Amino acid sequence: MSFDWKKDGKRIAVICLASLIMAVNIKTFVRTGGLYPGGATGLTILIQRVAEMFFQINIPYTAVNLVLNAVPIYIGFRYIGKKFTLYSCLMIVLTSVLTDIIPEEVITYDTLLISVFGGLINGVVISMCLHMNATTGGTDFISIYLSEKNGVDSWNLILGLNIVILTFAGILFGWDKALYSIIFQYASTQILRTLYKRYQKHTLFIVTNKTKEVCAAIYSISNHGATILEGEGSYEHHERNIVYSVVSGEESKKVLREIKKADPTAFINMFKTEELAGSFYQRPTE
Repeated sequence: MSFDWKKDGKRIAVICLASLIMAVNIKTFVRTGGLYPGGATGLTILIQRVAEMFFQINIPYTAVNLVLNAVPIYIGFRYIGKKFTLYSCLMIVLTSVLTDIIPEEVITYDTLLISVFGGLINGVVISMCLHMNATTGGTDFISIYLSEKNGVDSWNLILGLNIVILTFAGILFGWDKALYSIIFQYASTQILRTLYKRYQKHTLFIVTNKTKEVCAAIYSISNHGATILEGEGSYEHHERNIVYSVVSGEESKKVLREIKKADPTAFINMFKTEELAGSFYQRPTE
């Protein structure tokens, strides 16, 4: 694995910033609200609270979180990508250590505000990591593995798995915190789906007379081909060509810019693709 000082240096800097924000979010919003963020983080906090309440033992966040991430890290190395997993390990370890050493701080005692804004911050942090080709660990590894394998956005599936954790939290510590935690996780998931579009797909219909140039522009950005359809304009009854293609959501804006460069007069209709069957190229994770 080669190291690019500019590219990888930026990744490390962003991951370190994300780790700090994540740790601060845990020690302010999450701790104050008594919430369970879901995934390895939520399970770690749940185990800590069980140990403290029933056994009077204070277990360090780092120890529990690293143990819980052992299997997801293996999945990352085995099925996703080694470089991706190494940067994810940096995020996991740094977040864990910072969570143990940063003092708790109360911003507000309003549990609804904590649930909404804590969830928003959590979603932004996860998106920062994913854009840098890393993850916060835990169920994020599983979600990315399922997305890579099935070619679909599986974040809502992970939301469902997290509800199982919240069920145990509700039974042990009361349903009010568990229900507020669902709001936290929902806000986080929706922010994530808005900011991170790797597994979303957009369909393009482009009316153009420069089909070769437009197809080349699509391929140069997305590595996807296109289908050329013959049509007729209803007003002047002149022959028109239509280029049809499907691209990744994260590449769609770049593709649009290149198409406009290739043919400034092109008429472009782009919309989200709900489901896709067949071969679709997905850039490999490092």
